[in-house]
Amino acid sequence: MVEAAVTFPETTPTPQSNSAAVSTHSSDVEKAEVKEVVKPDVPADLKLPPKLGQSSFTRWLHHVVFTYYRKTFTIIFFANLIAFIVFVVRTDGRPLAPSVGSAASANLMVTLLFRQENFVNLAYEIAVACPHSAPLWLRSRLAKVFHYGGAHSGAGVAAVVWYIMYTAVTTRDYIAGPNKWGLANLATSYVLVTMFIFILAAAHPVLRRRYHDYFEAVHRYSGWVALTTFWMHSIFSANEYRVFEAGPPSIGRYLISTPNFWTLCISTSCSILSWGRLRRHEVYPEVLSSHAIRLHFKYRDMAPFYGLKISTRPLLEWHAFATVPDDDGSGPKGFSLVVSNAGDWTRECISNPPKKVWIRGFPMHGLLYTSKLFKKIVVVATGSGIGPCLSLFYADVTPRRIFWSTPSPQVTYGKEIMEAVKRADPEAWIWDTRTDGRPDMVAITYKLVMESQAEAVFIISNPKLTRRVVFGMESRGIPAYGAIFDS
Repeated sequence: MVEAAVTFPETTPTPQSNSAAVSTHSSDVEKAEVKEVVKPDVPADLKLPPKLGQSSFTRWLHHVVFTYYRKTFTIIFFANLIAFIVFVVRTDGRPLAPSVGSAASANLMVTLLFRQENFVNLAYEIAVACPHSAPLWLRSRLAKVFHYGGAHSGAGVAAVVWYIMYTAVTTRDYIAGPNKWGLANLATSYVLVTMFIFILAAAHPVLRRRYHDYFEAVHRYSGWVALTTFWMHSIFSANEYRVFEAGPPSIGRYLISTPNFWTLCISTSCSILSWGRLRRHEVYPEVLSSHAIRLHFKYRDMAPFYGLKISTRPLLEWHAFATVPDDDGSGPKGFSLVVSNAGDWTRECISNPPKKVWIRGFPMHGLLYTSKLFKKIVVVATGSGIGPCLSLFYADVTPRRIFWSTPSPQVTYGKEIMEAVKRADPEAWIWDTRTDGRPDMVAITYKLVMESQAEAVFIISNPKLTRRVVFGMESRGIPAYGAIFDS
C-alpha cells in the first residue's frame, strides 16, 4: 500500500545542517524546545475492556488468520480449482489446450488489473460511494477494499497453475502428433512457465521482505519476458489448434474469436498505461532533519488521498509514497511527499536530495481514502506515518481525533507539519517518545475512540505496531485499518 512506504519504526534523529541548495528550517526551530506539543493526560488506571470471542484461539483465527486478504485469495483460488477439475474430467472431444490457455490468460488479466492504477481507483470509488446512512457493518466491510492484493495474488497463483496444466496438455499433444507449430507452441510454453515460477518464487513474503530489490527486478523483467512470449505463443497456439475448427478459419479470424486474445490485449494495455506515463520531473527538496525530508513537486496539482511511485533508477527500483497537496494560502500549488530514513534509498535521498526523479503511472488511492466511509474516526500514526495522514487532514472530509507518537516531533518534522496536525485536531495527542517514553498505543487509542464516539480507527505505522493496534481494536469490536505490507 501507498501509506506503508513512508511509515517506519521510530528512531531517534540527530539534527544536522542543510545545504544552501535546499529549503531549510532556521536554527532557532531546530534548537527550540518543543513547547507546543500537547502532552496527553493519561489516567494511571487506564484499562482496556476484555476482548470479544470465546477464546484467544478463535480470536486469532478470526482477526489474524482469516483476513480479508486471505479470504479473497482463497475464494479466487478455489473458484479456479473447481473450473480446473471440470476441464480435466470433460470429454466433449474438443482440444483441451485452448480452453486451459484461455483460463490462464483470464487469470493473468485479473492479476494485472489489480495492479493498474485506474482500475484500483475505480474499485476504491465504488466502495466509498456507500452513504453514511448505510449500517456500520456494511461500511466497515467495504473499507476493506484495500485488501485487493488478495485478488492480485490469488489470480496470479491460479494463472501459474493453469499454465502448468496447459504446458502438460500441449506436451501430450505434441508427442501424439509432432509438427512445427506444436514444437514452437511447446517451446514458448516452457519459457512462460519458467518466467511465471520465477515471479511466484520471488513474491514469497519472506523473500520479498529480505531481498526486495531482487524481487522487483525478477517481477519486472520476468513479467516483460512473459508478456512478450505470450503474444508469440498465442500465434503458435492458434496455428496448431485452428485446424480443429470447421473451415479451418484464417489465423487472424481464429485469434480474434478466442477469449485468450482479448484478455491478453487488456493485460498488455495495463502495462502500457503504467509505463507509458513514465516521466522525469523536477523536485524541490525541503530537509526537515537528518531523519526526514519533504519533496515538493510543481508540475501539477494533486487532490487529496493519492499516492505516487517515484524512482531515481526507473529500471531497478520504485518507491510508493502518499502525496500531500501543497497550499500556500491561495489554493493547491503542486504537492509534496514525506520521506523518512528507513533504508539505503531513503537515507541517500535525505543526505543527497535529488533534483529530478522519475514518476510512473497514474496517482492511486490508498488505505486512508476509505476513511470517507465513516462519520468520525481516530487517526493513529507513529514517526513519519504522519506523512500520509497529512493528505487526509488537508481533505478535511471526516471528523477526526489524532494520536501521533514520535521522537522530538517539531525538531524532526518541522513547524509546518506540527501546525497541520493541530489544525486538523486542536486537541491532538502528540506524544514525544524521547521525553515521555513509549506509550500504550492500544489503550490510548481505545480511550480516544470512546471519548470521541468514533466509528473506526486508521493507523499508519510499522508492521508490528500496526498489527497490534488493529488486533487490539478489532478484538474489542471496533473497526480498525492498517496498511497491508505483503500485498
